[in-house]
Order: sequence, then C-alpha cells, then structure tokens
Amino acid sequence: MAIGSECVLIGDDIPDRAMSDESRSGRNKPGILLRPRTSEAVSEALRICARHGRTVVPQGGMTGLAGGACPRAQDVALSLDAFSGVENIDPVSMTMTVRAGTILQDAQKAAEDCGLMLPIDLGARGSCQIGGVVATNAGGIRVLRYGMTRENLLGLEVVLADGTIISDLGGMIKNNTGYDIAKLFAGSEGTLGVITRAVIRLRPLPMARQTALCALNGFDDVMQLLHHARQDLPGLSAFELMWGDYFDLLQDLEGVLMKPAPAFAVIIELETMDRETGDADFEAFLARMFEENILADALVAQSSRESARFWAVREGDKIYEAMPHLINLDISISLNQMERFVTECKQAITARFRNVRALFYGHAGDGNLHIALDIPDSGDSQLIHDVETCIYDKVREMRGSISAEHGIGTLKRDYLSYSRSPSEIALMRQIKQALDPSGLMNPGKVL
Repeated sequence: MAIGSECVLIGDDIPDRAMSDESRSGRNKPGILLRPRTSEAVSEALRICARHGRTVVPQGGMTGLAGGACPRAQDVALSLDAFSGVENIDPVSMTMTVRAGTILQDAQKAAEDCGLMLPIDLGARGSCQIGGVVATNAGGIRVLRYGMTRENLLGLEVVLADGTIISDLGGMIKNNTGYDIAKLFAGSEGTLGVITRAVIRLRPLPMARQTALCALNGFDDVMQLLHHARQDLPGLSAFELMWGDYFDLLQDLEGVLMKPAPAFAVIIELETMDRETGDADFEAFLARMFEENILADALVAQSSRESARFWAVREGDKIYEAMPHLINLDISISLNQMERFVTECKQAITARFRNVRALFYGHAGDGNLHIALDIPDSGDSQLIHDVETCIYDKVREMRGSISAEHGIGTLKRDYLSYSRSPSEIALMRQIKQALDPSGLMNPGKVL
C-alpha cells in the first residue's frame, strides 16, 4: 500500500492532540489517523476513503480556533505533519515552494537564510503549519502591509476527495488563465480537498525594524495616529491596538511596561532598508505626534529583545493564566464603527451575563478585532452560545464579519448567514457539491 503501514495509527496509538485544535472544542479521537509522507500517499489515502465512503478531516498544527480540525469518532483524520520541508527557494523570482506540513517559523527561517522574508506571520508561528495557514487563509500581524495569506499565494498542489492531484506550482505573479484555483482553496478549511504543497511569494528582507509602544487617551487619538502613520510611514507593517484593560492584564503577566495603564495601547512597527534613516524618520514621526497631542507617551524599542517584550503583551501567550476559561472570538468591523461596537458589546455583556469578562484587542489597521471572553462556567454550552450570539448580533447589526482570520469551522458555522447572503451560501454549496459530491471532506465544517 502506497500509504505505508507505519503511517496508519489506530486506537491508543492515536495521540490526544488529534482530538481538538486550540478551540478545545473536540471531544473525540478519530477512528483512524493517517500520516502520509508524500502527495501520492495522500492521493491513495483519499482514493481508499472515497471507495469505502469514509469521511476525512485534514489536520495541520492544530492551532485553529474555530473547531475546523476537530474529528468525529467515525472520521479518518489525515495529518500532514510528516510531509514537511522547504523544497525550493527561487531568489530571483522571490518564491518558495513548501510542503504543507512545514512549520511556519521553519519556512520563515529558510527564507531569511536566503536574504528574503516570508511575510505571513502569526502568533502561532512556532507550531502552525503551512497547509493550515493556507486552508484558513490566515491573517496575522503584517496584513496591513502584505495582505492575508491568499494575497501571498502563487500556486498550490491539492488532492481532491477522489484522490485526483491538482498541481499548479508555476509560481507566476501574473497568470490570467481563467479561474484562480489556488485562491479558491485558500480559506476552504479542508472542505474541498487536502492542500499538499504551496508556492508563496517572498519579499526583500528588511534591514531594520522600528517598533514603538504608544499610549493614547482616546479612540479618536488612535484613529488619528493610524491616519498619520499610513501617510507618513511608507514602511508601516503593523498597527496593533489594545484596550487598556487587556493591556494591563497582559503586562502584569509578561512584565510591566506602563503604569498606570493607558486607555489605549498601540504597537507601531515599520520595516526599512536603512536603519539610520529609519530610526531618524520614526523618531521624527513620534515627535510630531507628541506635538499634536495625539500621543500621551511612547516607548521605542532599542533592541530586538525590547521589541519582543512589546509583542509578548500583544500576543498574549500567558493569557490562560489569568483567564483559564478563555474563549477567543475574532471579528471584522469598519474602523468608524469600532469604538461603538466595543462599548455596546461591553455594556450588553455586563447587563446580561454575570461574571463574564470581555477584553478587546486586535489588528486595528485592517479592522480586525479579537475578543477574549472569560466565562467561568465553561461547561455551560448554552451560556457560551448566548454570549457569542450577543456579540455576533452586534456584528450583524454593524454589517461586519463574524470571522476576520480564524475561519468558520464548526463554532461559527451557525452564524455564517450573519455575514453572507443566502445566494452566497448557495454558491458555496454548489462549489462544495462540484468538488466533493459525496460530502467526504471535513464534513460539518463551514457549511
């Protein structure tokens, strides 16, 4: 058998991590766990599953937050972690061909070793895999400058439900030959096929990064700062916003940076090709923001270590220490609605739900908000549903998106109509039917 018996795990040999992604919503071990090592083995596995009518749940680094990789007991889980590695870096075309099971951080390091940068960057960089990054169309901290994963994707190899291998790994920036198949699969969450390889566009490696942690007294000041940063800082790559209560909680866990905590904290980061000029331009920009009374305070990182301290607070790796019953939501809202959205959400949660705490932060430059919910009675599924519905109702009212970058999976599936019209959902079903007529690929996810 092309799969290899050593790549087939059953019973107690299946690790617990195959049960759930980081949403912690999974409860079942899959009936079988496959760990193919080649695209041909993935093809053979799907061909066998199709012959026997077995449903398949693709799995990557299991860092998702929407339940998209969680299997049922009757499912076959197909993990790509054994199919990893960077196959090619073309420094002239500035492209990378990489296998789906490759850890994002490893791919980033390979690009840097060639003097290039892989622009996709997430807090889960040390454990998420390229296949999952593409399958969820992941965002991250540099979307403001480089766009979502889909905008950095130049080609894919995908295996369909019947085992057919579709391969477009030419890596051309311009390829106007009909439907863009690669971008269709980006964000499909394993419901249309299994991604096995990707060609990703690389960028020149910046010679320097300038990073500042800014304190602001009001949301209008935050928007003014963003406006000026977009105009005056051509290398702007990140603009990350934290409401004061989130910032204060995380700085107490990671190391105090500003006391008392400001009403709003913003991390600004830019990439430059000349450190001396970049430093001077950045300091001059911050000085102007002080003169215009937009900034209340600012800390400028003097080293990569100091920059990492700022980012540790924003990325919140230790948040489970303070919020052990954490549930992460991720939405998009227009910038001119963002302050109202947060204010009204906090008021609604306080009025309706006892002991539920909501903290807000996110990629404000692209309208993406993350909501950290602490729900002490985490076993009460109805309570969790009611809190989420309260928030998503407000998203729908303001015509936002219920998912900015985490995908739909199972946890947001019932709210898809809040952000997509009936005709859009009908079209999604038609695409699913065309590529997976038997409904074997990641059943119950997205649709």
